Amino acid sequence: MANVTAAMVKDLREKTGAGMMDCKYALGETGGEIEAAIDWLRKKGLSKAAKKSGRIAAEGLVAVLIRGFDGVVVELNSETDFVARNAEFQALARNIARVAVETGTTDVEALKAAAYPGGETLGDAIANAISMIGENITLRRAAAVHVGQGFIGQYVHNAVSNGLGKIGVLVALESKGDPQALAPLGRLIALHVAAANPLALDSAGLDPAAVARESAVLAGKNAGKPAHVLEKIVESGLKTYFKEVCLLDQPSIHAEHAGKTIGQAIKEAEKIVGTPISLKSFVRYALGEGIERPDPDFAAEVAAARGDI
Repeated sequence: MANVTAAMVKDLREKTGAGMMDCKYALGETGGEIEAAIDWLRKKGLSKAAKKSGRIAAEGLVAVLIRGFDGVVVELNSETDFVARNAEFQALARNIARVAVETGTTDVEALKAAAYPGGETLGDAIANAISMIGENITLRRAAAVHVGQGFIGQYVHNAVSNGLGKIGVLVALESKGDPQALAPLGRLIALHVAAANPLALDSAGLDPAAVARESAVLAGKNAGKPAHVLEKIVESGLKTYFKEVCLLDQPSIHAEHAGKTIGQAIKEAEKIVGTPISLKSFVRYALGEGIERPDPDFAAEVAAARGDI
């Protein structure tokens, strides 16, 4: 039998999208010949993943999982919304979130290399799911929050099952207070984040480039005014901008906090809990956000349905 090296297996996986063990076996069966191994995998129906890897996957699920003081959000994409209702796809999303919590990593490539339930790698599990389900499936991203003590609030919008939906939010509340007393606040803030889509906790957390662009827009709108006047206009405009995009400065959407910002609502909750509360971090994933999707050619679709093309 040919000496099958890790580099050969990696090369075959990249060419076919098949699982690691399948690639290793194929190379062993074909004397280490890459092209012959590709044909072997094709005959066995194990190289389907590679054919589908170029398709746009913007549907799927966002999975949320909390274990004690750690929480993760992952986005697993598919080509169609139909697949999100597939039990195998949902199990895959849940297991990926579980692997992320247990390994403590949110790096996509590291996650793909991590052990997956059943003995294979997570990357192999995704490749196998592609072959079984028949669509391109991609692990797009993952993020985590952590508190030393306190409570992690969560919310899943358009949930198809427990912890799975179209928007996933985690909110990390650091506090010595009773977690049960913190739970209602965590839930309300998570709901707010889902609806208001803040960009950062406060102005210090904003991307400097985004602040610079906003400043440039404000200055451009008021071009020609004296420098000292323009400076005050930009300063005032940025304060308004921060109230719109910074979580702690945003007016709460909830009636319970009418007329208060999220920061003020937290201060109010401290009186009930009896100890300081710090909103340490948050994560909000909306399914498919930022993925460019081609405009559908409806005329071509109708023609194809009629058999014209």
